[in-house]
Amino acid sequence: MHIRPVTHNYHVTGQLKPTDLGQVAEAGYAAVICMRPDGEGWGQPKFSAIEEAAKAANLKAYYLPVGGSAVPMEQARKLRGLLKETEGPILAFCASGARCAGLYQMAEQIGG
Repeated sequence: MHIRPVTHNYHVTGQLKPTDLGQVAEAGYAAVICMRPDGEGWGQPKFSAIEEAAKAANLKAYYLPVGGSAVPMEQARKLRGLLKETEGPILAFCASGARCAGLYQMAEQIGG
């Protein structure tokens, strides 16, 4: 994993595997957010496998898929809500982490 901080409590990374979730929990994260739609890439684990591994590691797991070239405002609003309701550090992931960083910027700009 190559984790990059966006803020003190919001970090991004590329694709996680179910086997990574124990290490994520040990690093002190409270939740993971998957922004990669199921079936987007070859060999990508389904969110259900990520969610199961997160639960076993005592992490919250959220599925907020963002696909295509445009990031929908609805997803930014949902992220804004997750950021408000989640206590502790969040690790968001997609293929590279870029979508996660971009959606975070949108969520901050819309406010609310």
